[in-house]
Amino acid sequence: MTAIRPLEDTDISAVAGLFQRIFRDPRQKPPASLAAYLRRLYLDFPGRDPEINPLVHIRSDGSISGFVGVTPLPMVLEGKPLRAAICGSLMVEDRDTDPMAGARLLKAFLAGPQDLSFSETASEVSANMWTRLRGIQLPAYSLDWIRVIQPLSFATQLLSGKVGAARLFSALALAADRRLNSRMAPDALRWSGVPRGWRRASALSVTEIEPDEFAGLVPALTTQFDLRPNWASHQLEEILRDAERKEEFGPARFCRVDAKTGKTLGAFLYHAAPGGIGRVLQVLHLPGHAGAVVDAMFAHSADKGLAGLRGRTQPALLEAMLGRRVAFTHLASTVVHARDPEVLAALQEGRAFLNGIAGEHWSRLIGSRFD
Repeated sequence: MTAIRPLEDTDISAVAGLFQRIFRDPRQKPPASLAAYLRRLYLDFPGRDPEINPLVHIRSDGSISGFVGVTPLPMVLEGKPLRAAICGSLMVEDRDTDPMAGARLLKAFLAGPQDLSFSETASEVSANMWTRLRGIQLPAYSLDWIRVIQPLSFATQLLSGKVGAARLFSALALAADRRLNSRMAPDALRWSGVPRGWRRASALSVTEIEPDEFAGLVPALTTQFDLRPNWASHQLEEILRDAERKEEFGPARFCRVDAKTGKTLGAFLYHAAPGGIGRVLQVLHLPGHAGAVVDAMFAHSADKGLAGLRGRTQPALLEAMLGRRVAFTHLASTVVHARDPEVLAALQEGRAFLNGIAGEHWSRLIGSRFD
């Protein structure tokens, strides 16, 4: 007889092994740093709610065969406090012998006391399970965007993971991109790239800042959303601490965007190795200034010599990026479940702040090595 129960401290070693076998290298033992992080993330993180827990799936012999990571997130809807729960890693072993274990874990999670459940990394299979359990997908939150900065370097970066020889052409691609860049008008808006010193963003200034200052900007830059996080004490600071450490993606850059008057219009956070494709974790902006902040981010990445940028949409960003030579693709869905129709309306109407630092991608489980 199988069972589902909350995660306990004594389960961490088994869950780390499960994570290692399913998402990392099954030939290697899980590093101690992975187990330590799982304990911190799921049992010791600020904002933990004793009634909203990660869950483990137990075989009849008492061993763990499945796990769903759950991170509580206090939120507010037009001033009314809500309890949200983010569904992270959903993993199950021995699917052939117990094909419904994943569905049982998800059903048990959605039956919890939280007012809102969501995930921003649902695969097609997971999204189908959510919808069968009365969840919904949010199309405007479920697209990934891509902006080419240096076209030949961008192509080389895409091929380098599949074709080892492509790395040999990186220097040639960079030289060719510099030549192409020198021929672009300083205010050009092209699919093929963004020139350094892009004049379109010349009325704005970008300043790299520390994570603590970035955290201080978040409240003022998210008040426009009716449904938004109301992070517990030190929770946002710890989220940004984890977000900073993504060795596979490159160093983190926390940036503030100001108008010439000195007024702060927004901020953004991305990771990038030199010459690589940057991964944008978060874009923040005042109402009506999304386009300006996006322009400033593209100009900053061009001046830093990046090959391109990629990130996740929110409705306001999606609208701002139309006409800015941005391509969109669908890799995973943002899915939500709530019983209150007012909560669902805020989500479906794009009045909610989700994804990024209000999601899963800040976690070190995405982009960290744990070696």
